[in-house]
Amino acid sequence: MAAGIAAGLGAGAFWGTTFVAPLVAPGFSSVDYTAGRFIACGLFSLTWMLWQTLRMPSGQRAGQWPDAAQAGAALWLSVLGYTGYYLLLVYGIADAGAALPALIIGTLPVWMMLLGKPAHLRWAALLPGLLLTAAGMVLMMDATAEEVNASGAGHFWRGVLLAAGAMLSWLAFGMLNARWIRRHPGVKSTAWANWLGLAAGLGGLLLWLGWGTGWAEVTGRPGFGRFVFVCAFTGIGSAWIASVMWNVASRRLSTSLAGQLVVSETVFALIYAFAWSGDWPATAQLLACVLFVAGILASIRAHR
Repeated sequence: MAAGIAAGLGAGAFWGTTFVAPLVAPGFSSVDYTAGRFIACGLFSLTWMLWQTLRMPSGQRAGQWPDAAQAGAALWLSVLGYTGYYLLLVYGIADAGAALPALIIGTLPVWMMLLGKPAHLRWAALLPGLLLTAAGMVLMMDATAEEVNASGAGHFWRGVLLAAGAMLSWLAFGMLNARWIRRHPGVKSTAWANWLGLAAGLGGLLLWLGWGTGWAEVTGRPGFGRFVFVCAFTGIGSAWIASVMWNVASRRLSTSLAGQLVVSETVFALIYAFAWSGDWPATAQLLACVLFVAGILASIRAHR
């Protein structure tokens, strides 16, 4: 369990960086961010797969590449948990800022705990973690909505709806991905991360070719080097490395406990957002983070 918890928290730390990526490299479209991130992830996955194939004996290479059914599953799940999810999230951040979408994504633990509770675990055991997490969300929503409205950010409620769509997309991914991994114990976590990453890279390329900014225009914009760095960092870190960590957590933990650890993404995202902006969080936001952490600890205790 300890290794699974550490892996889940590590994934949350990497996922949290996606909420500040558009703030670090402004001036590029939501489609460009999404496509760039997953093209970087796909290139890294392909490089890793080729390197593993070349260094392995011929008899051990089969597990590095998916068959038709595995490739189909990777393509479908990559839309739910990678390209589709992140595109909705980036559009939501553009409309409502970084903090509130982070909060909405932070409701994932509640839904995953409700939908993924092990049969032997009593609801009473999960109640403390659920109540602590919910209380943190109420505090954060109140503080963040006032902050966003005061700043005059554009289409606030449209951003809320887009972030909710992103949350539902990843919720479906989290549940279906965990089920797929448990049904295919012979597939290594790194191999599955590579297949998802390669599928996401193909999706990102199609997205950019269809709706992205032209190559000459995007490379000529100020801050293009920072944009490439952000895409590479989030593509490799918050997509590929976080995927490996999440696969480990999904194998070792129940869906409800792994889902509770998703709230760490919200905590890390808020830390990164506050650090980037240079603003000290409000008392309510600090208390909300404390409640989130307490909810994680209560859930771990309930699952022991």
